[in-house]
Amino acid sequence: MIQSREGFAAPDLAALQYTGRIDFENPLEPVFVYPCSSVRLRFRGTAIGVRITNRHSFYENSVGVILDGQQKKLILSDCAECREYVIEDDLADGEHEVLLFKRMDSCHHFVFHGFALSPGAVLLPPGERPARRMEFYGDSVTAGEVSEAVEYCGKPDPEHNGVYSNSWYSYAWMTARRLGAELHNVAQGGIALLKGTGYYCAPELWGMEYLYDKIQNNPYIEPPKPWDFAKYTPHVVVIAIGQNDNHPVDIMASDIENPEAKKWRTHYAAFVSRIRSLYPGATIILATTILNHGKNWDLAIGEAAKALQDPKIHHFLYSNNGCGTPGHIRIPEAQRMAEELSAFIESLGDSIWEDVT
Repeated sequence: MIQSREGFAAPDLAALQYTGRIDFENPLEPVFVYPCSSVRLRFRGTAIGVRITNRHSFYENSVGVILDGQQKKLILSDCAECREYVIEDDLADGEHEVLLFKRMDSCHHFVFHGFALSPGAVLLPPGERPARRMEFYGDSVTAGEVSEAVEYCGKPDPEHNGVYSNSWYSYAWMTARRLGAELHNVAQGGIALLKGTGYYCAPELWGMEYLYDKIQNNPYIEPPKPWDFAKYTPHVVVIAIGQNDNHPVDIMASDIENPEAKKWRTHYAAFVSRIRSLYPGATIILATTILNHGKNWDLAIGEAAKALQDPKIHHFLYSNNGCGTPGHIRIPEAQRMAEELSAFIESLGDSIWEDVT
């Protein structure tokens, strides 16, 4: 146990436990980019707040907080300056745990400057990290966008300004929690595979081929920066791409053997092979989601999986794959997806969680 520095826990203290693809170029100003990225602190004190600089791009931006098991969100200022946000100022004088996490995708990045604590607060050692590690590559569904609009289950999305987005309720984080795994969630709303397709970062329309190896990925906020893959090696990788790829043209609509469809499959297989080269021992699961889309996209992914001839690459389909909802996945729907995906992963046996040296 250590005394906090004058009621302040700086970002570089060992008591803070970080999870996710976070930019630590400046250890006193780590930058949170991807959904589900988090920092955890155990402490003894009577109040806690957080100091954040928000780098706004679009939507109303908020961060998630779980304090002693109770979740809330903090709405962030659009002003690019450090501000202190109160989490709770009337805690019982005892042990507490706080988890601060990125609710949203790259509609904003934020700089974490540390936790403000009551005078004399004591920092407690962090808990052990999970032994299992997962990584997801996906779009808005994987990020948990519009997940809290539960009254719209099975319906198109309501008009919104980002207020319903919450990565805690993404099927990705739900799956990781069910399996007791640490999670890196490389997800971005509107992303497709190829440049010039999908919806992300118009008019350039950057695809996952561009984004997958970045730590900073929204060029309208700050210059892109590469990620060091040596910092994290997952046991299981889920690639959930192929839903935004039908924009601006659905190249799979007629058949999966036309030249553009074949080109997409070639790029998809090359992307999966690139992930395999980065993580030689990982189990890789190829999927889409229950969000409505043409079945030819899943057929194309299945063909790509067969062509790779890798026994640790699996093509997974949900029970209502591609026909579950015309809108984003709400909390109950994400729970069912997580149950199915977790069951499939568990069926592969415990050996998939062993480190390969």
